[in-house]
Amino acid sequence: MAIPTEPIGSIPRSPEFLAAMRAHATRELSDERFHVAEEAALRDTIDRLEATGSPVITDGEQSKPSFATYPLSGLENLAADGVTIPFADGHTRQLPRVTRGPFRYGVNAVTYLKAAQRWAHRPLKQAVISASALSLLYPQGGLAGYEREVFLKDLIREAEKDIRECLEAGAACVQIDFTEGRLALKLDPSGGLLNSFIDLNNRVLEHFTSADRQKIGVHTCPGGDHDSTHSADVDYAGLLPALFRLKVGRFYIQLASEPDRRRVLSTIRDLLTPGQLLFVGVPDGGHAERAEDALGQKLKQRLAGDDFDNAAGDDEVGIRVLPLRAGFKIERLPGPGVENLLRGFGLEHWRHHVVLGPIVLIAGGVGKDLADGDFVTPRESGNVFSDGIVDGKLALFLEHQDRRRCELLGN
Repeated sequence: MAIPTEPIGSIPRSPEFLAAMRAHATRELSDERFHVAEEAALRDTIDRLEATGSPVITDGEQSKPSFATYPLSGLENLAADGVTIPFADGHTRQLPRVTRGPFRYGVNAVTYLKAAQRWAHRPLKQAVISASALSLLYPQGGLAGYEREVFLKDLIREAEKDIRECLEAGAACVQIDFTEGRLALKLDPSGGLLNSFIDLNNRVLEHFTSADRQKIGVHTCPGGDHDSTHSADVDYAGLLPALFRLKVGRFYIQLASEPDRRRVLSTIRDLLTPGQLLFVGVPDGGHAERAEDALGQKLKQRLAGDDFDNAAGDDEVGIRVLPLRAGFKIERLPGPGVENLLRGFGLEHWRHHVVLGPIVLIAGGVGKDLADGDFVTPRESGNVFSDGIVDGKLALFLEHQDRRRCELLGN
């Protein structure tokens, strides 16, 4: 069967577009000229993603101010001193906080989807931020005249609308970004905060039909920023049982940086139910210098046991993994920081890891590099056999480290 492949993270912005963003922020570039630059970046990203042959593409989040705070654009009922999120290297990010009700989205994700649809010739997926992430905007001390439960009802309505508009506009699927899952366990090891996040997101998801939920997925990772993470030290074992209670049909799990991937996969195998589709990320852009050894080891782990067997027998449990092996050429592209206009939380491009080395993977695990510039699409990647080995070719794989330490292509 074919290997489903979907983009997960954003695509690094070009130096030209970064320069346009800086000039626009300082009013050196007019809105009209900035829109031209934005459209050019969007079209270029879509063209390049389509050239890989990926059956589903995204807009690369070229025009989003932040994957987490895009709904806050233009809102006037926010203050800068919200929840502070610490990262392992000591730096922090701070969310804004709501100062009064009612809470409404300033921008909905369908705006980005429709912009991308003008240029795309392949199905588009759309990423949205989770209700649980935005619930952190409400101050811990409460708000006079705007109770927390009223805020949550407003948030649930807005989050549902954000997803539904994308589905109705023709999105192939909608990915809910849930990077705060492991962070919740770090902040509250008892699991109470995590369970409240799961329950809140399910209050959004329960408004959708079973057919709709098959097109809705959830993405989780340890939350990367500036080559650091906020929760990589939190064991997946604490997150996964709660994560798989979410009423979605697709799960996108960042796995590359995990020290014991086999154990995580075994846990996932026990939690998956028929009809659920799992995308597992493979390369780890944060440690590109160890790509050869790491990828070879991951391939051995995945093929060594029965991690991908269907224990239920006839029921199909969709684990889709594209094994890769050594042969990458890594190019680091430095880029100047771009301050997020929403009070510094979200996107800054610093270094991006672009994996340009094409790969051939043949049954039996024999690898061979293709010549630079050769393109073989994922649709030509052959079949996945019972032993999990891919017979075929993958010619272009892009990965970067951006707002989240996550894969561009989660397989």
